[in-house]
Amino acid sequence: MSKRWMAYAAGIVVGAVLVTARLIAQPSAVKPAQTPTAPAPEVSVVKVPAQVVLYTIYRGDYAQVGPAIGKLFALAGQKGLMPRGPAAMTYLNNPQLVSKEHWLTEIRIPVGEEALSQAGKLGEMTDVKRLPALEAARVTKAAGVADPAPLYEALDTWVSRNGYLGIDGPMEICEGGATGQSYAQMQCQILLPVKKAAAEKRD
Repeated sequence: MSKRWMAYAAGIVVGAVLVTARLIAQPSAVKPAQTPTAPAPEVSVVKVPAQVVLYTIYRGDYAQVGPAIGKLFALAGQKGLMPRGPAAMTYLNNPQLVSKEHWLTEIRIPVGEEALSQAGKLGEMTDVKRLPALEAARVTKAAGVADPAPLYEALDTWVSRNGYLGIDGPMEICEGGATGQSYAQMQCQILLPVKKAAAEKRD
């Protein structure tokens, strides 16, 4: 998890280096079976609609975020706010610069317009806000995957090669957070808000 931000904060574009070993052919030589290459993650651009979210700021190891998500769903229930979808997490600082007890994550749950009546009433680190519609490049983290770094690298490479620019920090929309599952147990959609890069002007 600590590598998730680095690909964007540092603007890293990771290229694949293919190494081919050649055998000296002999009449009776049998070529060994080749190890299949894992398919590249599928990346697509999706529209994220405008929404109202109940959110809180979590501080600590990303791997332990599950209980904090569960508590936010419990708060929604206490306040009579009906969740409109799974939780999302947006990462607020660079884990390469601070130790894991200081990693900051904004946990969001989409809720209805009526939740805006609770804005400013839920404590210092918890609130309700409106988010605008946007486009995002998306890749899926399957349940059972604990380290999404290769997915972030693939997403960053795809965005750069297809003429897009990242306009905000990455976020993940995960299923299973309401039950307090660990990050590795959740299936997550990794989203990077993007816009099309402006075409270069030529004289």
